[in-house]
Amino acid sequence: MTGFHDVRFPTGVSFGATGGPEWRNEIVPLTSGLEQRNARWAQSRRHYDAGTGIRSLTDLESVMTFFEARRGSLYAFRFRDPFDHLSCKAGQSVSPADQWLGHGDGVNAIFQLTKRYGEYARPITRPEPGSVRVAVNGVERSSGDFAVDTMSGRVSFQQGNVPPAGASITTGFGFDVPARFDTDRLAISLRSFKAGEIPSIPIIEVKA
Repeated sequence: MTGFHDVRFPTGVSFGATGGPEWRNEIVPLTSGLEQRNARWAQSRRHYDAGTGIRSLTDLESVMTFFEARRGSLYAFRFRDPFDHLSCKAGQSVSPADQWLGHGDGVNAIFQLTKRYGEYARPITRPEPGSVRVAVNGVERSSGDFAVDTMSGRVSFQQGNVPPAGASITTGFGFDVPARFDTDRLAISLRSFKAGEIPSIPIIEVKA
């Protein structure tokens, strides 16, 4: 992705954000009274408002500094989704059995991280560095057996460690959302000497 800064939006502020996924569908009413539904997007897209996460002047200053460094909406960045940033379920710890990564064929050494929501598989392109765990046929591999591209979410097995044909490959990880500010202007308000607020900090996911 061009125009991406590999830095994370202030985590303390992001955990007070509101938001979630969006789908874009087209619904056409038919003369019969039925309707035709068509998916406009193959993947969901997330929107957030981090303004609700500002709790102090320190938060305010960190967001202003981050906004200026990104030149508003010009550069994308990592955003920690407060609701969905782990491969496991809420309240659990990441394990190498959380998500299915693929089946080995004895030749393919590269696999794309995904997180599944029922039948929907979401590509994960910004795994948290050092968080990815991998297992082959239920046995966890050491970190030296594979490499992780934290700018694409691809897992590459090193020579001599390619999963054999028929092997089940699973993984666990933490991850961020590639995102940008959905505005080029911040409206700031000082409520008191020790507290400030930015009524709205719109942030939108960008596709890698």
